[in-house]
Amino acid sequence: MFRVAVVGSGPSGCYTAQSLVQQDSEVLVDVLDRLPCPYGLVRYGVAPDHEKIKSLQNTLRTVLEHERVRFLGGVQVGPGGVPATRLRELYHAVVYCVGAATDRHLGIPGEDLPGSWSATEFVSWYSAHPDSAADGFVVGARSAVVIGVGNVAVDVTRMLARGLAELNPTDMPQAPLAALASSQVTDIQMVGRRGPSQARFTTKELRELGALPGTEAAVDEEELALDPAYQDPAALPAAQRRNVEVLRGWANAPAAPAAARRIRLRFFLRPVELLADEGHVGAVRFERTVPDGRGGVTGTGRFEVIEAQLVLRSVGYRGVPLEGLPFDPASGTVPQLAGRVLREGVVAPGEYVAGWIKRGPTGVIGTNRPCAKETVTSMLEDAPALASADLPGDPLTALRADGIQPVEWTGWQAIERAEAELGASLGRSVAKLPDWESLQTAARSMTP
Repeated sequence: MFRVAVVGSGPSGCYTAQSLVQQDSEVLVDVLDRLPCPYGLVRYGVAPDHEKIKSLQNTLRTVLEHERVRFLGGVQVGPGGVPATRLRELYHAVVYCVGAATDRHLGIPGEDLPGSWSATEFVSWYSAHPDSAADGFVVGARSAVVIGVGNVAVDVTRMLARGLAELNPTDMPQAPLAALASSQVTDIQMVGRRGPSQARFTTKELRELGALPGTEAAVDEEELALDPAYQDPAALPAAQRRNVEVLRGWANAPAAPAAARRIRLRFFLRPVELLADEGHVGAVRFERTVPDGRGGVTGTGRFEVIEAQLVLRSVGYRGVPLEGLPFDPASGTVPQLAGRVLREGVVAPGEYVAGWIKRGPTGVIGTNRPCAKETVTSMLEDAPALASADLPGDPLTALRADGIQPVEWTGWQAIERAEAELGASLGRSVAKLPDWESLQTAARSMTP
């Protein structure tokens, strides 16, 4: 049998495993993840109120329950865990699907003030990622600024505006749910340095902001008009044209003075400094920008200060180096050719990448499917040479001999039951376990 390790159980990892077992009837796949829970950003990145997208877990579950696929959670690859060189001893091939684990920075004064957070930190908090140590995001805040105009920016803006009735049916852990339900944030401004025709959110996500109960979504038509494509959006691609049409409707809609919360989209404003108020962020200073005629923007020397006791920075994800693999710091990816890892420009036999660590943090969840297929095609072309290597038996036995105790599928099922029981005790359908200790206790102490 041809044995493959897939490192990462998010969409790219699961699609890689799926493509492997579909194309080769003699392949055995171990899907490794450093967390005891599978599904990656589908579990820990998709907003909890997006039940349809989160239902993708059912598709990924089918992959991980395949008879020739095995889930091994709680396995750290790299420092403190299994070295990359050891994986190559245990498997004929290894595919790294580790995503882009950190966020980009603004690089402006005041960015590290208390009250200024990356959107990644905020998402990890309300998604119960066990690495999340942050708390108190909304404490004392009346107004918030979200810097960025992508789908993650829309997600965090929407979560700030949600009420208890809308959050309670989700799988959000209890502490963030209570904090957001009692939040005093009533004014949220989502700000982009370019215009609406270049915003990265999807129209579906944008429309959701306009449909939130008790919330007014507003936009300044003067800012929209700065975009050359605003007056005649017909030349725009369909997705951008629909965005402009939605924003045009908001600009022309009458004000809703009775709304408890207000979301305002702002454009052509570039953050230049976060301003302190008694040691905590109190406002953001922006420079007005204008289109430069080449798809970018240029500063005008005119500035605006927007009050905010909470700032969420949502300007993109970034890959991080993995010990034992080459890394291109400029792109935040592993150098590769059709998924084959390149070491100093030469193909490294048996080492592959898929997903964001391969191509950068671009595309939607479905983009990972063709990306994974390309990598698997390369691997199966190489398989005859790789399969000739002698392996020391079942990799799971070897990992246990090395002191690694993976969480197998039955352990994950035990976590699911514990979360259902926790939810029931709180009068909810399910509530996520929020930390490493509770996850490990559930995985290892409950009877499968």
